[in-house]
Amino acid sequence: MSDMDITDTMEKVAMDIILHAGDARNYALEAVSFARKGDFSAAKDKIQCARNSINDAHIIQTNIIQADARGIKHELSMLFVHAQDTLMTIMSEVTVFEEMVHMYQLILCGGDYVE
Repeated sequence: MSDMDITDTMEKVAMDIILHAGDARNYALEAVSFARKGDFSAAKDKIQCARNSINDAHIIQTNIIQADARGIKHELSMLFVHAQDTLMTIMSEVTVFEEMVHMYQLILCGGDYVE
C-alpha cells in the first residue's frame, strides 16, 4: 500500500468518526427536544440512536488502536486528532443530554421518573 493510500485511508477513517459522532450529537439534541415536549418515548429512542452512533465511531477508533498495537503504524494527522477530540466531546455531550431528558421527565411528570 502506498503512502497516498494510507493517507487516504486515515482521512476516511477520521471523517467516518466525525460523521458518526456528529450523528450522535444530532440524535441527542433531538432527544432533548422531544423531552421538552413531553414525548419521553421518542426521546429515549433518540438517545439510543445517539448511543448507537457513538458505538459505531468507537468501533472505528478501536480498530485503529488495535492495528497500532499489532505494529501497523499510521501517520498521525490533525484531521485524526480532530476526529478523536470530536468523538470524546460528543460522548460527554450525549451523557449530559441523556441526563437532561431524565430531568425533563422529572419536572414534567411531577417528580415521577419512569425508567
